[in-house]
Amino acid sequence: MNIVAIIIARGGSKGIPNKNIINFCGKPLIAWTIENCFDGGIQEVFVSSDSNKIIEISKNYSAKTILRPKEFSNDESTSESAWLHAFEEINIKRKNIDWIFAPQVTSPLREPVDVKNAIKLASLNNYDSIFSCSVAEDLFFWEKGIKNFDSINYDWKNRKRRQELDKQYIENGSFYLFKPEVLINNKNRFGGKIGAVEMDFWKMFEIDSQNDVKMCSALMKEFIIKNT
Repeated sequence: MNIVAIIIARGGSKGIPNKNIINFCGKPLIAWTIENCFDGGIQEVFVSSDSNKIIEISKNYSAKTILRPKEFSNDESTSESAWLHAFEEINIKRKNIDWIFAPQVTSPLREPVDVKNAIKLASLNNYDSIFSCSVAEDLFFWEKGIKNFDSINYDWKNRKRRQELDKQYIENGSFYLFKPEVLINNKNRFGGKIGAVEMDFWKMFEIDSQNDVKMCSALMKEFIIKNT
């Protein structure tokens, strides 16, 4: 089974300047994701970016790089358009790719075992696309209506005990795995046969603000670095 990792990382960021390469627990943020791919068993890791600085840092961590055009790097560009551009560049020389592993740089709380679990699930050939998820335990969601709040994932009129609730999953965005034809034909990360890899709940947090950096840093040090 031939798998390539495609990491998309823009240079621009409104919340945190140069977010993808900030110092996070002693390394550029993107380095954690690159190393995670290699440690998880993926032999070819590509970084697609519009930033020369990100490209140089990525090369220092043994990733292959693709310079992404501005048309796929603006605020309106979708992840799918960036993945598709990168795949087309890779496919010029590298044929017969079975799966694309697409991790999110801003979700550093990921371990090699999570990557390996995704690859193992893909090898069963029961799915054409896979996403990472966390179990939503004791999370009751509400949305604000015109006149009142309405419960979403449970009936407040018939509140069940936790033990009686069906398992519900949060798409945590840490990574996706999909077959190239799904991306090409659907222009979407999901096909018709979707599987999921369950991750520990604390791995669902991602970095979008300075407070996120502090929280994820604490989790990284306590759960990953401390046990390495």
